[in-house]
Amino acid sequence: MRVFLFLPVQNDANPVTIPLPEAIADYTMLQLSQLDLAADPDARRVVKDEAVAVEFAAAPGELMSLEGPNRYASGDAIVTGSGGERWVVSRERFDAKYVPEGGIAHGVAGTYRNRPSVVLAREMHEPFSIARSAAGDILTGDAGDWVMQYAPGDYGVVKAARFAKVYRIV
Repeated sequence: MRVFLFLPVQNDANPVTIPLPEAIADYTMLQLSQLDLAADPDARRVVKDEAVAVEFAAAPGELMSLEGPNRYASGDAIVTGSGGERWVVSRERFDAKYVPEGGIAHGVAGTYRNRPSVVLAREMHEPFSIARSAAGDILTGDAGDWVMQYAPGDYGVVKAARFAKVYRIV
């Protein structure tokens, strides 16, 4: 994709076209849709192991994660990872995927650990974007980041450094 910058020229009704530097002009982003990592030979089966801090949304809202916007409904889990990263997990998914630690009751703010479960992941070698779900928030990743498939139609993006810290290939 070629990108051009249009600047008006004084006393001239026609703009001047100036190409941007190649590092910017050649930037493209792969847009992923209807991804099925089960059929991808480069996909890996991975398991996450992490204790996270959780609060539950009192009202609908949105937070900006490292990968893009995360809209949430009342009752959804707002999760803070071990490195300070924040993201949202719908209450339905959260209840199935996380267990409380330290004697707190499920559904109370505090520390939770994910239940070990195998998910599919693929390291990407170029910038990319993907919707979290059908008509969902659009997440973006850089070269070296991982696209995650938690279930058919359920996706995430994990930065390379975080992936190395909390996931293991099985």
